[in-house]
Amino acid sequence: MKKTLRHVILTVAFCAAGPAVAQDSPAELARLAAQQLEEATLSLQKAEKSRDRVRALTDTIHAYETGLTAMRDGLRRAAVREEALQRELKSRDADTARLMGVLLSMGQGPTPVMFLHPEGPVGTARSGMILADVTPALEAEAAKVRHDLEEIAILRSLQQSAANTLQDGLKGVQEARTKLSKAVADRTTLPRRFTEDPIQTALLIASSETLEGFASSLSELPTGSESDADLPDIETRKGALAWPVQSQILRHAGEADAAGIRRPGVVLATRSRALVTTPLPATIRYRGPLLEYGNVMILEPKPGLLFVLAGLDVVYGEAGQVLPANSPVGLMGGNALDGDTILSQSGDGAGQQRTETLYIEVRQDNSPVDPEEWFTSNKER
Repeated sequence: MKKTLRHVILTVAFCAAGPAVAQDSPAELARLAAQQLEEATLSLQKAEKSRDRVRALTDTIHAYETGLTAMRDGLRRAAVREEALQRELKSRDADTARLMGVLLSMGQGPTPVMFLHPEGPVGTARSGMILADVTPALEAEAAKVRHDLEEIAILRSLQQSAANTLQDGLKGVQEARTKLSKAVADRTTLPRRFTEDPIQTALLIASSETLEGFASSLSELPTGSESDADLPDIETRKGALAWPVQSQILRHAGEADAAGIRRPGVVLATRSRALVTTPLPATIRYRGPLLEYGNVMILEPKPGLLFVLAGLDVVYGEAGQVLPANSPVGLMGGNALDGDTILSQSGDGAGQQRTETLYIEVRQDNSPVDPEEWFTSNKER
């Protein structure tokens, strides 16, 4: 019995081997995220030799964004899990201390005294049976404490080791964005449906007081074709489009904002510097600043149908160009976070914070329609 009690005490104090990692655990998520970031780095290296550098760099940026999102999620879960374990262990401090004191006093007493009972041999036998019944429960509780301590150690190690991985990933995605901007500027192979008249566009902007008015007037402008750049039929893809940026829906169409204003489009919450792409092959009808919306990109997948993307910081391409599906059209604004900031935010649950907003409006024959009729769901992309 003395040996068993001492084993319990050592079990409570022991913390060396790591527990098995669950498939959806923060550690496993972080490991998979690190793998995704490594693959994105390799993709960036290969993009330099790709025949279509714009497409290759777009895919690379998406890979980086996916990996960084997964890493943030893993770190957030790690911080939440560590905090929960710390609270649980702290709540058991008093009970554990009392248990340790009893076990130590029993373990240090002389063996004859330990087994001596005032009621004689029968009482001694009964107490021995009680201890035999209690010991497995004590060992199970000790194993739970040991497991929790091991998990806390792994979670702390995970958060410390993530710093370099995060920093490399953030550096890589910034390099990819810079190279993409140059590749888009150098691209000369896109077909054109028309050449923009800057004076006519300026007059249109000056005479428009609302986004609706501008879009309606824009759709009426002639687009004398300079090529036979036929756009494919898109009706079969209605309701199955991916959102043009990694995001979450902040407000649905017709939902009032803080000021009580209702708009016919959807507001997406995105992270800073997120890449925005066209969900369909489309002609650029307009790109540039407009009213209070910041930079706006208006895409025309087919005559009479406009996709309005408002709130970008950087826009790519020129009016009249015909873009393939999933082509980059711009970047969101905001300041890119460094690794230390992301790590510090994960501790207070802010690692998932999305500070930028993209407004999407879909107009069919000069009338707004709910954008969610075209896109897959309101889940994060």
